[in-house]
Amino acid sequence: MSQSAMTQPSTTAPSHDLVGVGLGPSNLSLAALLEPVTDFHARFFDQRPKFDWHPGLMLPDARLQTSFLKDLVTAADPTSRHSFLAYLVHKKRFYDFVNASFENISRSEFADYLGWVASRVGNASFNAPVREIAFDGARFQVRRDQDTDAAKNLCIATGHRPNLPDWAPAQLDARCFHASEILHRTPDVTGKRVAIVGGGQTGAEVFLTLAREAFGRPASVNWISRRPNFDQLDDSHFADECFTPDYLRLFFRLPEGRKAGIVESQKLKSDGISPSTLREIYHLLYQHRHLSDDDRRLTLSPGREVTGLREGEEVFSLNLHNLMIGEGEAVQADVVILCTGYRTRLPEILQPIMGRMEFDNQGRPRLDESFKVLWDGPSDRRIYMQNTARHSHGIADPQLSLMAWRSAAIVNDLLGRQVYDIEQCPPAINWISESQREDAGTVAA
Repeated sequence: MSQSAMTQPSTTAPSHDLVGVGLGPSNLSLAALLEPVTDFHARFFDQRPKFDWHPGLMLPDARLQTSFLKDLVTAADPTSRHSFLAYLVHKKRFYDFVNASFENISRSEFADYLGWVASRVGNASFNAPVREIAFDGARFQVRRDQDTDAAKNLCIATGHRPNLPDWAPAQLDARCFHASEILHRTPDVTGKRVAIVGGGQTGAEVFLTLAREAFGRPASVNWISRRPNFDQLDDSHFADECFTPDYLRLFFRLPEGRKAGIVESQKLKSDGISPSTLREIYHLLYQHRHLSDDDRRLTLSPGREVTGLREGEEVFSLNLHNLMIGEGEAVQADVVILCTGYRTRLPEILQPIMGRMEFDNQGRPRLDESFKVLWDGPSDRRIYMQNTARHSHGIADPQLSLMAWRSAAIVNDLLGRQVYDIEQCPPAINWISESQREDAGTVAA
């Protein structure tokens, strides 16, 4: 279908108040909170055949880094039938769960909870890829393979893509791949030298999994990180205050030039390693070094930046820069696993309307406080984006922590009324003075 055909008003397309594109946790939260709103019609589309949360990285011992109470709905509506506690009761495991006294619940159980909600909400459609979105002057035209739906508003939450370093091979394969694919590839590392690149939680979980021989008995495992050490997540009480609605609102009002530095200084509040994971790794290393005759080499190499990779027929050579002594090093590996995180990229389906959207000097969409994209269309035709606002709303944006609150804020903004009461008591930390708090404008530079 041509773009000119797409921009013509549709008289037969199903019409919705909102179409959501992508059904990861963020839009699933929005779908769950919109479901009981009877005077508003929303539809959510996802290209996958069913809900699946990071299936390629659901390692057996992986655990959430946040409370299970920060689920899809509880922060906005603790009576919702889509809460994690409702899931436990439905699964007949409430008392077992309470008695287990988990420090952190498993990601596999939380993924099962998310899938349970996805199977119950009535406004979600899987196996329904969206191919293109245009605007006809009155409504958004959302084209799928055989159908086109009209919508007054959009919410885009298509997730992040693996972040691949410049030195990574153009074509990834079983010898060099991103960690998000590890369970899809199920690599046999028996007798092989493995290099893990990336010092965050994913790198830690992959290291622990390989050291426990889940994919065979490797000859060696070298965990390489640019960070100066393998530092734990800062999840202290006061660090968690940065994952509150009050802090998000304050951060949003800061001058744009201040935000990047603040986000970088808070790295370990959102991207450190869980203390329990570090403890397990250290215990394993102690066992390996002192209490066994295991001849494998388990090496931790922090403070190294990978500057290049040469690919031979059967071996990789990684060039490293040792940041502590300022000298070069080289590491040989048969398998390289990239635990290098994810990056935000706007989906190509928005191309017909992208020219009408506002972007900052780094090409990131400009959002208002309610997560609406600034664009030149009618004010009552809105484009919301989820998980794309770390630069403008702070470190909590791509995390699960404020997911239900953010969805409720979008619902209230969409409906123009308080569907959910999401106001909080004053924060424990006095981030700014009362006189500054009363100023509704930007915090002074």
